Amino acid sequence: MARILIIEDDDRIRTALRLMFEGESFIVDAAASAEDGIAMFNRQTPAIAIIDLMLPGANGFEACRHIRSTCDIPVIIVSARDDTADVVEGLEAGADDYVKKPFVPRELLARVRAHLRRRPTGRAAFALGELRVTPEEGTVVRSDGTEIHLTATEFKLLTELAGANGRVLSREHLLEHVWGYDYFGDGRLVDVHMRRLRAKVEPESATPTFILTVRGQGYKLVL
Repeated sequence: MARILIIEDDDRIRTALRLMFEGESFIVDAAASAEDGIAMFNRQTPAIAIIDLMLPGANGFEACRHIRSTCDIPVIIVSARDDTADVVEGLEAGADDYVKKPFVPRELLARVRAHLRRRPTGRAAFALGELRVTPEEGTVVRSDGTEIHLTATEFKLLTELAGANGRVLSREHLLEHVWGYDYFGDGRLVDVHMRRLRAKVEPESATPTFILTVRGQGYKLVL
């Protein structure tokens, strides 16, 4: 059974989510504040976290940053705020996904399952400049032996691009094959994660040489 952490200050939503996930055989830790949620996380690392942005005291961004500084479990932010700036800030804080309130509980469940299904692919290892990417081990290592820390989403993006053998992959393709859904996806997820990935694997993220944007089409990886 997978353990899930829910940080949500709305009693009705928190209770509904607890009941739904427990009914799906999850172990649920539920908190009404970021502080309580972080304490729960520190006691027992969950497999995935769902975090509301607007919380009493510390906000969801802070909770997300704390989790991401410690481990790379999937983090889904839920919020009634849908401004691009809020979405981007949440993703830049380390979230893997963003769901706008009100949401359909089963949609959220589908997203959780999609994130938990992620596993390293069986693709062969490949070089990215001085980096050695080994999909089966889920590692990216510099020539000096230093490991580059990628989240599961970032690593899946990288290997999905590598598997395209230089072809351009659209945002819709990446949403379907990396996040596991398409019609209720958001292209901003792809763009922000691409920026995060470039910051880690490109020599100069502002002028990328490996992960290229093809205007109006999507992204491709040049090996």
